[in-house]
Amino acid sequence: MKIPVIKSLVEQYSKEELESAEAAIADERQPEIEIQGEDEGEQLTHAYAAIQIIQSMEENNVDFKTALREYTSRVRSSIS
Repeated sequence: MKIPVIKSLVEQYSKEELESAEAAIADERQPEIEIQGEDEGEQLTHAYAAIQIIQSMEENNVDFKTALREYTSRVRSSIS
């Protein structure tokens, strides 16, 4: 998971565009937007993280840094 890639996705694309790209990658199709990543798994990780962060920003009225901090905290707790 690369934070600069996620930040760029949040800044450039809507949640709907990212959801469409996520579905395309999951279906082994080429997404309409460019999502950086070493493989499809990393691309999915970046798309999913960007979607979750945008959703948190919208629902909780928080800025990117706060939403990112909450997301990475959830990821860390899920793998520990």
